[in-house]
Amino acid sequence: MKNAAILGASGYTGAEAVRLILGHPSLKLVALTGHSRAGQAYGEVYPNFAHLNLPRLSKIDEVDWSGVDVVFACLPHGASQEAIASIADKVETIIDLSADFRLSDADLYEATYGRPHGFRDMLAGRVYGLTEFAREELPGAKLVACPGCYPTASLLALLPGIQAGMFSDAPIIVDAKSGVTGAGRKTSAGLIYSELTDGAHAYGIAGHRHLPEIEQGLAQIGGQDVMVSFTPHLLPMNRGMIATCYTELNEDSTVDDLRDVYMARYENDPFVHIEAENVVPQTRHIRASNHARMGIFADRVPGRAIIINVIDNLTKGSSGQAIQNYNLTQGWDETLGLMAAPIFP
Repeated sequence: MKNAAILGASGYTGAEAVRLILGHPSLKLVALTGHSRAGQAYGEVYPNFAHLNLPRLSKIDEVDWSGVDVVFACLPHGASQEAIASIADKVETIIDLSADFRLSDADLYEATYGRPHGFRDMLAGRVYGLTEFAREELPGAKLVACPGCYPTASLLALLPGIQAGMFSDAPIIVDAKSGVTGAGRKTSAGLIYSELTDGAHAYGIAGHRHLPEIEQGLAQIGGQDVMVSFTPHLLPMNRGMIATCYTELNEDSTVDDLRDVYMARYENDPFVHIEAENVVPQTRHIRASNHARMGIFADRVPGRAIIINVIDNLTKGSSGQAIQNYNLTQGWDETLGLMAAPIFP
């Protein structure tokens, strides 16, 4: 049994981590932090947990770190790096769900997030935890940077084809859409019901902060520098994400070949599933689960393929993948605490 603390437990990813850890056979919650909510019972912040005897929210400097083995850092980007550095020598393992350690290049981080990275030595030693492509690096890792939700959905959809050399050098188009929890638990005019419902809109056009992370993953994991056109959209649903990727095949590859590559690559992965031919993946079928469902289709344009991937942005795109990564750092079965079926309807 390992003792876990969650930093930023008052946010949506923190609450999702609480929910999942409560069902984990080898993790026990011993500390929950939430700076603006410090002193409150967790059930006051999230009434769905009110019947449980959970630690009260506290400030980070109030935690007794001698009783903590693993930290799940669910803090906003910018706030995470300082907090993690302050406790790095006090705990065995840190799983960071923020953006602060995702980008390998500290200068690219500063250009993307508008602030310098103050802990380049820690950045150099971290593991980028796209689980299905990081299993060899995760055992024993001290600091794991979990990918963003959009990069998770996009990279899972693209990397097998990139690694197999099946795509041409043409730019890849990623048209992605997320539920509103991807924006976090904050008050904003654009997130209130009357302004969000009955509509959808694009945002971060040609400059979303997850774009450098997607291209980094394709280059560092896939071994190919690829230009990506990425446009995210906000949908009026609570959770879920769909990434539709448009690719151009090389002259020697067909969509059937591409499907065979993906089937073989994910055959033994417990959470990534390739749909049967002509079956369209839907976000409602992975809701509140750590599963990804992927469909591969021939475009009407000759030589092009469309890859569609759906995940839950809070689970596989965040807290679920974080726990999957921690399981592997400990040498445990990566499915521990994560095998609950999706919620439907």
